[in-house]
Amino acid sequence: MNTQEFHDELKAGGFEPAVAIDRPVGYAMGEHQHPFDACPFVTAGDITLVVDGVSSRYGVGEVFRLPAGTPHLEAAGPQGVSYLSGRRPVTQA
Repeated sequence: MNTQEFHDELKAGGFEPAVAIDRPVGYAMGEHQHPFDACPFVTAGDITLVVDGVSSRYGVGEVFRLPAGTPHLEAAGPQGVSYLSGRRPVTQA
């Protein structure tokens, strides 16, 4: 996937425009969750997420999705990580 395809996918999926996020070498965040659906696209380095005890690494050109409320841990790879992150607000019924 390239950047334009990513932006097109966000728009089609009802996500807000992507914001650029950079995390340095050594970045790690303990278990947390977001009040929005997240759809990041890795542009440099890599990031590892742990969801339900399962560790997954995402590198350049890869997209991952996290539904709102999903508890997870995250850590930047040995070169840090940069990504574009689309967010989709969760509507309350």
